[in-house]
Parts: sequence; structure tokens; C-alpha cells
Amino acid sequence: MDEPPAIATAKSGKKVGQVVKIASSIRTIAFLGNYLPRKCGIATFTSDLLGAVAARHPQSRCFAVPVNDIDGCYRYPDVVRFEIEEQDLGSYRCAADFLNTSNVDIVSVQHEFGIFGGPAGSHLLALLRRLTAPVVTTLHTVLLKPNADQHRVMQELLARSTRLAARGNSQIPCQYM
Repeated sequence: MDEPPAIATAKSGKKVGQVVKIASSIRTIAFLGNYLPRKCGIATFTSDLLGAVAARHPQSRCFAVPVNDIDGCYRYPDVVRFEIEEQDLGSYRCAADFLNTSNVDIVSVQHEFGIFGGPAGSHLLALLRRLTAPVVTTLHTVLLKPNADQHRVMQELLARSTRLAARGNSQIPCQYM
């Protein structure tokens, strides 16, 4: 078996250690947000992210759980396994139950105010409260001056997330921490 490559330090260029390849135990990943063909930048981002993760980790099972903003539904691809009705709080609880019974290892939440139902998207919190899997949240916008509902939702979203990513030049202000 080949040795993993050595790591060089930035300053000296000397070899200081070995790269260790660890097989990931993450096998099932759910992506929650908007999804194509919905015409929305978050839908494109979520679709591209799922596709990139699935291509990079073909042994993993990746699927989407989009939020519908219209009566009826979109003509989603087969990778969509459950649809959430944006303004139906019960739909978020059912989605959590679906994710829990699907034995997902991780849920990737694409957050933007305006995607999820309820005051400031608070319906998402009902889903997260029931969810048993760890959550990685991508914040597509971080508001510097949120109203009271937005502040409350953001604080709980951050508290219920195992990991966070902020898109672009966004930083998470200390008021949320």
C-alpha cells in the first residue's frame, strides 16, 4: 500500500507529517432549502451543492427536502424525497419525522429569511426541534439589524446547528451569540 504524501510547512518546506485518509462515516445527507426548478438563487445553490457532494462522495446517499412556495408542487427531479409546504407548520414537523426515519447522518440547511414559513421563518425551528441528526447551516444572509422575530429565529437556529457557514462577506455578529 502506498504511503500518504508528507505535508510540507509553509515556511521551511520541510516534511513534517503524513496526510491521514479517514473514511467518512457519513452515508446519508439531506439538503433542506429551495431546489430547482424553483427559480431562486438558493434553489440553484442547493441543487449545485447536492450534486457536488454526491459526485465527490458517490458512496453516500444524498437527497433534497425543498420548501414549496406555490399551491401544488414543482416538477422536482427524483433526488427530492419530501416536500415542505412553506406556510404549513405541520408540514415541517412531518419533514422532521421523515428525516428521522430516513436515518440521515447530517442535514444541510440553506437558510435565508423569506424561504421558510412563519414569523421570520420560525416554522423551520419546529423541524429542527424534532430532528435527531446534526445540522450544518449555511447562512446566505446575516442581518445586521434584525427585528425581534428575526433575532429570535437566528439565535435558535445558531443554537440548534452543529456547524455554521456564512456565504460571501457575511459575518455572524456577536449579538446572535
